[in-house]
Amino acid sequence: MPNQRFLTSRLLRIPCVLALAVFIAHASSCTAEEPPRRDGTLVAAITNDPGHLNTAITTNGSVHNAAGLLYNGLVSLDKNLKPVPELAERWEVEDSGALYRFHLRRDVRWHDGRPFTAADVKFTFDELLVKFHARTRASVGPALLRIDTPDAFTVEFRFRRPYAPLLQQLDVEEAPIMPRHVFAESDPLKNPANTAPIGTGPFRFESYRSGSEIRYAANKQYFRGAPALDNVVMRIIPDAGTQLIALEAGEVDWLFGVPQPERARLRGDPRFRLIQTAGISGGSNCVTTLGFNLDRPLFRDIRVRRAVAHALDRRQFLERVLFGEGRVADAPISSGIEFAHASGLAMPAFDTVRTASLLDSVGWRRAGTGVRRAQGVTGIRDGTPLVIGFSAMPGQGTYGDLLRAQLRTAGIDLRVELLEPAVFGHTVFTARDFETAVVAYCNGTDPEIGVRRQYVSTNIAPVAFSNLAAYRNPVMDSLFDYAASALDVGERRRAYREIQEIAIRDQPYVWLVETLTTYVHSVRCNNLAASSHFAATASCTR
Repeated sequence: MPNQRFLTSRLLRIPCVLALAVFIAHASSCTAEEPPRRDGTLVAAITNDPGHLNTAITTNGSVHNAAGLLYNGLVSLDKNLKPVPELAERWEVEDSGALYRFHLRRDVRWHDGRPFTAADVKFTFDELLVKFHARTRASVGPALLRIDTPDAFTVEFRFRRPYAPLLQQLDVEEAPIMPRHVFAESDPLKNPANTAPIGTGPFRFESYRSGSEIRYAANKQYFRGAPALDNVVMRIIPDAGTQLIALEAGEVDWLFGVPQPERARLRGDPRFRLIQTAGISGGSNCVTTLGFNLDRPLFRDIRVRRAVAHALDRRQFLERVLFGEGRVADAPISSGIEFAHASGLAMPAFDTVRTASLLDSVGWRRAGTGVRRAQGVTGIRDGTPLVIGFSAMPGQGTYGDLLRAQLRTAGIDLRVELLEPAVFGHTVFTARDFETAVVAYCNGTDPEIGVRRQYVSTNIAPVAFSNLAAYRNPVMDSLFDYAASALDVGERRRAYREIQEIAIRDQPYVWLVETLTTYVHSVRCNNLAASSHFAATASCTR
C-alpha cells in the first residue's frame, strides 16, 4: 500500500470548484492543487531500511544504495572502469606492483569541518575494510603487509608480493574512506555515527527516520564543487509496485530497480528514462548463486550437492525470474570479466535422471511421486523425509518459489524462509543457522574483488557475503594467491580457469544466472548516473 504521505498528496488533488466559488467570486472553476514543489530536491525510492549507513563495514547493496552519496574513495572509476583521481590526486606503483604510493588532495574536509588526512585512510583499511567489508577483507587483507603514512598527505600500501588489481578496488563502492576521529576507540559496528554519518562526499547527512526516509543536503564545500541539487531524499518503500506508482505519480524521481514486466512499458513512456547496466565497480557482474552449508552433514556428501545442481533448470530462472534480461551462468566467474571467464566448462546440466540416480545412491529413496525418505543414509534415521531449508532476502523470494517447484519434481521438499537483510546476514554468515541460501555474489571488475571471497578458507568468518558455503580447499587458496600476484594476464587467465574447474568439481555452489540492473528516473532530472554517486551531478526542474 502507498504510504500516508503519498495518499495525502493524492487527496489534495480533489477538484475544489465549490470552495473557490465562495472565496473567489470571479472564478468559475479551479484546477487540482499541485503537489509541493521540489525544485532542487531529488527523491529516490529504496526497498529496504538499510539499518545503518556505514558502507565500510558491509557489502550489502541496500546500504550502499542508501549511503553512497556520503563518501569518497581514493580513486573513482570512469565509464570505462578505469581508475581516475578522487581523494588521491595522483599515485605511483613501484616494486613490480608491491608498493602503491598515493598523494592525497589537501582541500578535502569532513562534513563536520575536520581536515581529511592520510591517518583516515590508514585507519579505514586497518580497522574497518579489512575486518568487515567482505570483498576487501578477502582480497586486499591477506595480501597487504602494512600501510605507511610518511606524512599527512601521503599513503603507501605495501604488499607481501606484487598485487595487480588494487586500483580497481579503491573506489567508493569498494573502499569508502571513513573519519578516524569519529570511529577511533570505539566498536565500529555499534558506533552512533553509523546512523548519523560523517563523510567527505557530495551530500551530507541530515536525518534518518527508520522505516520512512533518509534526508541528505548538498555539501556546499565539496572539493569537486557543490552539487546542483539542494537535497536528496531516500524514501523507504518496500513494495516494487508501490515504488512504481509513486514514480508515475511524480512522488519519486529515481528507482534503483524496475520489475522486469514493467520495463518495456516504461521504455515507451516519454516521462522516464531507463539505464541498464551489469552494475557498478565491485557491485557489478553479479551472479545469483545458491550456496550449500557444508557444515551440515547432509551436504558433506558431494552426491547430494550434485543432485541438487542437476535438478535445476537454470534457463527457467532467466525466463521466469529475470524475464530474459541477463544470461544463464555458464561458469563460476561472470562473463563480464572477460579475461577470467572460462568457456567450455563441465557445468552441471539439467538432468533429472542423473539427480534421481545420485540421490538413490546416497540412500534417499522415493516411492511414487512423493518426498524422498532416508533408507540407509549415513547418520540419518530411516524414514526421515528429504527436507531442505532455504534462506533468502525478500527481494530473492521468486528464486525460492522456482527452486521449490523444481526440487519438488525430484522428491525434495524445500522450506523457504525470507529474512530482512540484517537478519539474513546474521543468520547465514554469523550464526550459520541455515542449510541453503541464495546470494547475488557481485564479481566486480576483477575476480580478486568479488570472486575470491566465496572460496578462500581465510574468509570463513562472521562477515556478511563472505564464504557462505564454508568451503575449504588449500589448492584453491594457493591458486587465488598466485592469480592476484601474477602480472601477466595470460598467467592470471590460466589460474582462474583452473579455479573454475575445481569449483565445478567440488560444487560448493550452484551458479544460476548473471543479472543486470535497471535504473529508471524522471526526465525532469538530468545528469544521473549508474554509480554510487548517482545524483552528484544531477539537476531537477519543473
